[in-house]
Amino acid sequence: MWYVGKFDEATWNLFAMLGVTARFLKDNGRGMAAVQQNITYKRELHAGDTIVVRSAFVEVREKLAKFVHEMRHGVSGELSAICVLTGVHIDTQTRKSCPFPAEIVERGRTLVRAYDLPN
Repeated sequence: MWYVGKFDEATWNLFAMLGVTARFLKDNGRGMAAVQQNITYKRELHAGDTIVVRSAFVEVREKLAKFVHEMRHGVSGELSAICVLTGVHIDTQTRKSCPFPAEIVERGRTLVRAYDLPN
């Protein structure tokens, strides 16, 4: 539960870089739906451990963004967990996918980074 919560916080920060903020979603009647989420746990974290989450987009398309979060122990730098998510931009009225504005797709594509995803 705690890992997922931290990854969710990281997602909001990553999407803010695109301009996909809570305000943007509300003002435009849009939402994001996670259609796939895979978490690989590598090392247990304990209460009091500091963490660092690094995030990057691995793909941005017309209606979809795929991204990765790496959670590392804040002191040792050891990898604790990897979360790979695919999110779809949706119209909150029709509950169907819809395109991102062109400027968001363009900005997102400049933020895409190569990443070897876990199997």
